[in-house]
Amino acid sequence: FVDITQITMAIRPLSKPKIVKKRAKKFIRHQSDRYDKLKTNWRKPKGIDNRVRRRFKGQYKMPNIGYGTWKKCKHVCPDGFKKFLVHNVRELEVLMMQNRTYAAEIAHNISSKKRKDIVERAQQLAIKVTNPNARLRSKEDE
Repeated sequence: FVDITQITMAIRPLSKPKIVKKRAKKFIRHQSDRYDKLKTNWRKPKGIDNRVRRRFKGQYKMPNIGYGTWKKCKHVCPDGFKKFLVHNVRELEVLMMQNRTYAAEIAHNISSKKRKDIVERAQQLAIKVTNPNARLRSKEDE
């Protein structure tokens, strides 16, 4: 006789689409390589003579809707699950029927006592938790 809660087999996603990125490089801000005061974070150029905005050959590419992610792999983590933020055990029960599509992620401001309850209940419901070991102390420390 084996207790089911003790078996920790990896929960596999229902489907794991190959994540295809249309562009691997980040879009960088025009002239951010020239001035230290300009961060590389993308900002749309708005000048009347701006060559990036006018899409001249050899300039930086501007982001547009064509670079959008394929709908099936939008918000999908590399392990094949989508994340769902959980604050308590009751919110975890929403994922009961969706446990092969969504993985629970425990919110950052949850105490270690509540985290233990959430991780324990997730194991019973066979729900993957992305951060089960956060704020977990070993037995020697207590």
